[in-house]
Amino acid sequence: MLFNAFRQELSHPRTSVQLCLLGIVGGVCAATLIILFRLAIEYLQLQVLPKSDEFTTLSGWHRFFLPLIGVLCIFVFAWITGFKHYRLGIPFVIHRVKHFYGHIPYRTTLNQFFGGAMALASGFSVGREGPSVHLGAAGSSFLGQWLKLPYNSIRILAGCGIAAGISASFNTPFAAVIFVMEVVLREYKIHIFIPVMLAAACGSVLTRIVFGESHELAVIQFSGFSQWIYFYLVIFGILLGGLATLFNNQLMNVMRLFRPLNMLSRLLLAAAITGLIGAFLPEAMGSKLDNLHPLISNGEGQWLLLELLIAKLFLTIVAIGLGVPGGIIGPVFVIGMLSGALLLVPLEYLVDDSETYTSSFAILGMAGLLTAVVHAPLAALSSVMEMSYSPELILPAMLVIVPAYVTSTQLLGNRSIFIRQLDYQKLAYTNSSIQETLQKTGVMAAMDPEFKLFIDAPDKAILDFLDSAPTHPVVQRSSFAIDVQYALVQYDISLGHDANPLHFYTMEGVPAQATLAEVYEILQAGRQGAVYVYDTHPSALQGVITWNNLRSYLHREQF
Repeated sequence: MLFNAFRQELSHPRTSVQLCLLGIVGGVCAATLIILFRLAIEYLQLQVLPKSDEFTTLSGWHRFFLPLIGVLCIFVFAWITGFKHYRLGIPFVIHRVKHFYGHIPYRTTLNQFFGGAMALASGFSVGREGPSVHLGAAGSSFLGQWLKLPYNSIRILAGCGIAAGISASFNTPFAAVIFVMEVVLREYKIHIFIPVMLAAACGSVLTRIVFGESHELAVIQFSGFSQWIYFYLVIFGILLGGLATLFNNQLMNVMRLFRPLNMLSRLLLAAAITGLIGAFLPEAMGSKLDNLHPLISNGEGQWLLLELLIAKLFLTIVAIGLGVPGGIIGPVFVIGMLSGALLLVPLEYLVDDSETYTSSFAILGMAGLLTAVVHAPLAALSSVMEMSYSPELILPAMLVIVPAYVTSTQLLGNRSIFIRQLDYQKLAYTNSSIQETLQKTGVMAAMDPEFKLFIDAPDKAILDFLDSAPTHPVVQRSSFAIDVQYALVQYDISLGHDANPLHFYTMEGVPAQATLAEVYEILQAGRQGAVYVYDTHPSALQGVITWNNLRSYLHREQF
C-alpha cells in the first residue's frame, strides 16, 4: 500500500520528496556503473602502458596493432550479444528518452560498456562521455523498470542517470545538469531540474571519493587579456564555426560513404588508420585532455600542433564515422584546444607576450568548437568554466560561443551532429506538443479510482444506479468463454426513438506505469469513451480515465 502511494506521487509532474529520493538513488546507481567503467579502462590500459593514456611509451608496432586488437574484441562481443543490439551513444539515448521513456535495452548496454572500454583503452580518438551517457541512462532506468515505476518518472530517472554519468566521468556536476536539459531532454522544468541536480551531485561526490577532486583542465590557467582583444574573439568564434561545420559534414560523409561495408570491415579500417597514424604520431591517440597540456603550455612548435590538429580531425571522423563505440565530445575538446592555440598565431604580430595567452585561447577554442558541433552553448560554457576552475572566462567565452554558433547554424546551415546522426539512422527524436505534455503525467495521477463496477448486470440495474445521479464512472464487466471485457456505461443522448437508453463504450486497458500519452493514442480517434488502468493483471482494475477527463486535463495544462 505504501509503495503504491509512492508510485502514485511519482506519476504527478511536480517536485516531491519521492522524486528527489529517486534522483539520489538513480544517481548513485549510474555513478557506480560509470566508476566501474573508468576503472575497467584504466585496468585494460595498465596491462600494456606504464600510465593511463601514455601511448608514447609504446613502440610504433605496438601502437599499430593495439587498435586492431581492440576492434577484434569489440566485434566478438557484438557477435555474442547480437549485432542488432549494436546501437550506442548519445543519439540513440536521445531517441530512447523521447520515444521510450528512457528504457535502454540490456544488450546495448553490455555492448556499450565492453565496446566503449576497449575503444578507449586501445587508443581510438573517441571520448568517454558517449558511453557515460548511455551507461548512466541505462543504470538508472533499469532501477525504474525493476520497481515498475510510472513511465514519466522513469524518463526523469534516465535524465538523472545521464547527469550522474557525466558528472562521475568528468567531475563536472553543473555542466552535467545543463547538458541533460539542453541536449538530451531539451526542456527546462523545475520538477525535472531538482532530481537531476541531486543525481549530478551524487555522481560528483562518488567520483571524487574514488579518483580525487582534480579536473583534467585544472592545470590550465586562464589568463585575462586586454579588452581590445575581445574584437579578435569574434573572428575567432567565426573561424571555429566554420571548422565545426567542416567537421560535421565530413563525419556524415564518412558514415554515408562506408555504409555498404559490414561492421567488421568498417571497424578494421578504422583500426588500421588509427594504428598507422598512431605509429608515427602517438600524441594523436586517445582523447585525454591533460596529455595536451605540456604541448600547448610549453610553447611547442606550431607545426607540431598543426599536425596534431589535422591528425585528430581525421582520426575522430574515421573512428566515429566507421562505428567505433565512443563519444564525440572528448575529441572535440581536444580539437578545440589545438585550434585555439593555433588561432592565437595572428596575435603574435600585435602583442609581444602573446604566448602567455596560449592556455586561455585553448580553453576558449574548446567552448566555441563544442558549441558549434553539438549546438549546446550553455553546456559548452559551463563545462569549460567548471573544468578549468575559471569563472572569469565567462565573458570572453560568450564572445566566442555566440559567433561560432551563429556562423555554424545560420551562415553555413550546420545542425547539431547528434540531430544529423539521428536523421541518418532514421531514429525519431521529436514529439507533438500534445504528446510532450501528456508524457509528463502518469495515469495514476489522473485516473478516477472510485468507479462503480457491475458484473454481467441487466440494463435495468445500471439504469437504476444512473438515475441516482452518480458522480463517478460506471463500468460493466462482461464475461465470455475465454475473455473478460469492460465497457464504460453512459446515457445514450443520440435522441433516437427506439435507441437503447444506455450506451456501452468498450474499454481498452493501460498498465499503471503508462502516461496520459498512451491514453490519448487510444481515445483520440473516437474522442469518447474511456480506458481502465490495471496494475499486475488486466483483470484487476485500479481506476478509469474518460475522454472528458483527459480533455479537461489537457486544456488545464495548456491554459
